[in-house]
Amino acid sequence: MFIKKSNDFSIIDTGLTIEGDVCCKGKLIVKGTLKGKLKGETVIIAKNGAVYAEMTAADISIGGVFEGTLRSTQKLVILSSGNCSGCVNCQILVLESGGILNADVNCLPEAGTEKKDHDTAKTD
Repeated sequence: MFIKKSNDFSIIDTGLTIEGDVCCKGKLIVKGTLKGKLKGETVIIAKNGAVYAEMTAADISIGGVFEGTLRSTQKLVILSSGNCSGCVNCQILVLESGGILNADVNCLPEAGTEKKDHDTAKTD
């Protein structure tokens, strides 16, 4: 099943600090600072951006600073300029050379897959 993503586009620009809950559709680019809670579809933290939050999004790219709790339901990319710390839950993790990851990391199973029990005894 294909889920259509929104074409909406938002920017938290350089010099702008937002404190509180942010919920957005489409793509959000953070060049400034966000503190609080963030929920979105695609979040890009630019090289000079910083997010200190509890964040949930399908796709996340970190080129700046992220501190907090992060849940990516699809793909998390930490770019070479990125610094991520806290607690990370993601399905796919990409860490570029030079990127910093100092977090508790849990990999989520793909949707529709179940963990197989390898300790099950055979029956004849």
